[in-house]
Amino acid sequence: MELVGAERYDQVERASLELYRFASEHAAARGILIADTKYEFGIDPEGRLVLADELFTPDSSRFWPADEYEPGKPQPSFDKQFARDYCESLGWDKSYPGPELPEEIVAGTRARYVEAFERLTEISFDDYLADPEVVLS
Repeated sequence: MELVGAERYDQVERASLELYRFASEHAAARGILIADTKYEFGIDPEGRLVLADELFTPDSSRFWPADEYEPGKPQPSFDKQFARDYCESLGWDKSYPGPELPEEIVAGTRARYVEAFERLTEISFDDYLADPEVVLS
């Protein structure tokens, strides 16, 4: 709060909670729990609060299948955790450069991202690839 002031802090808090409430309800209706997410806000030249990065993607959030959720245990996920787990199994210290990902890890990560997309949007990923504007209707 010291960096941005109480008024801006309250504005960011309200926006964050409203965005999360909307997205988590949407995802829950499609069988996905949004376990966590990140937001990046900025200020435009007129001093207005703006979102500065992606929202609710497998790169910015953790998506768990609701029907497989078990408290206190590692969760299956539709996000980058699959690739992270692989890298951690190698003992990678998270310094540059990262390890080369084998095709099965890339394919497994992609499959999780596609499943999240299709469940959240209720649109076939192939339909999206054929016409990206299908997400706008």
